[in-house]
Amino acid sequence: MNCPTFTAIFAGLIATTQLLQAAIPMKPGDKVAFLGDSITEGGQNSPSGYCQLVVSGLAANGVTIELLRAGISGHKSNDMLARLDRDVLDKKPQWMTLSCGVNDVWHGAKGVPLEDYKKNITSIVDKAQAAGIKVVILTSTMIGEDQPNSNNQHLVAYNDFLRALAKDKQCLLADLNAEMQSTLAEMAKSQPKPGNGNHLTSDGVHMNFAGNQMMAVGVLKGFGLNTAELAKATNAWLDIPNTATVAAKMELSGRQAKQLEKLAAERKVSVGKLVNEEFGKSVDALLQTGKR
Repeated sequence: MNCPTFTAIFAGLIATTQLLQAAIPMKPGDKVAFLGDSITEGGQNSPSGYCQLVVSGLAANGVTIELLRAGISGHKSNDMLARLDRDVLDKKPQWMTLSCGVNDVWHGAKGVPLEDYKKNITSIVDKAQAAGIKVVILTSTMIGEDQPNSNNQHLVAYNDFLRALAKDKQCLLADLNAEMQSTLAEMAKSQPKPGNGNHLTSDGVHMNFAGNQMMAVGVLKGFGLNTAELAKATNAWLDIPNTATVAAKMELSGRQAKQLEKLAAERKVSVGKLVNEEFGKSVDALLQTGKR
């Protein structure tokens, strides 16, 4: 199975969370808007994305919420402010998570300077709070999985502002940048770098499943979930389909490959999907025989 030691590292990070006496702050049926860029757009549209993991993690603890999709690829703080009414306020959520900053820095000359970013983000938070929405601020993750690079160094001031704003406006804070740096440091001790050089992302920015888990744990910790509640969440995530790879390739004869292609065409699916579905059934059957 892929990332065999990530589970252990992940458990270690969860174990550092102190047990909290307060209950999970949202109520069943609450609407939570996830405002963000492509990282959030990806996180909201797949069961293995961080937004969906937050939803399933809360459900594992008896709190069913409604996810409002407000992540759009490429968006910066000015874009999010411009569409705040349409995508968040008009839908009257009880909560909003705010993930913004990567594109403001990453887009360089077409990005958003720090002082303008501060104004935009402050306006977003003020408008949301004025509408009675509780805001959770997420620090921006990373632009490349190497903290010393120029983009990440530029991002430091943006994240410092977010931490200060969360304190000033009494928002909950999910310090994902700190979570990501900590997770990468731990993984570097025990895992060689994958072929693409990234542990938590597909391209240095956009999350793979491990990165989405890291983000979801950070958000759930920001919501106040304690160690036992986080363990329930991560245990539930183990049942999400298609999130682990157990073989890099499958070797077949040419005849078998042609027969698979024909069968896939008859079922109107791709060969990959057909093989994955049938392989999953075989694994389930094998695991059942092991229980006898």
